[in-house]
Amino acid sequence: MVTVKMLEPYSIKKDAEYLYVQLEKQCFSISIEDVAYDFIPVKANEIKIKRDTKKIQDVDAAFAFKNADDIVYITMKELINIPDFLIKLYFLTKPYFDEKTDTQELNVNDNMDIIIDELEQQNIRRLIDNALDERDEETFHQLLKYL
Repeated sequence: MVTVKMLEPYSIKKDAEYLYVQLEKQCFSISIEDVAYDFIPVKANEIKIKRDTKKIQDVDAAFAFKNADDIVYITMKELINIPDFLIKLYFLTKPYFDEKTDTQELNVNDNMDIIIDELEQQNIRRLIDNALDERDEETFHQLLKYL
């Protein structure tokens, strides 16, 4: 039975489409039949995740793990079938997927600010119209400063 003992990436990078989980020695270790194996960057050394679908790409990538003189290769397909791996990867990458939500909230706040500014301008124009109707020059000149 294969279990993930440790998964702490060297770094996590992102672009518009993908997250890149960079792996280094001593950042990733597994246990196979209670024997510990440490990741070595021989073949694959990163996990590529599509940001909009949250699907892992390059499922054929082979990751190398070493214990003394024994080297074991495990493909991403096999790693995906290990619940520990998916859970640890989920919690590592979750903040990078939540950033999209933060951006959407900022956009909503920006839109609200624009609407409030527009309403304030309309209100000032109405007050100017009232000052003109009442022939109140002092109020009229004070309100013009706000435009």
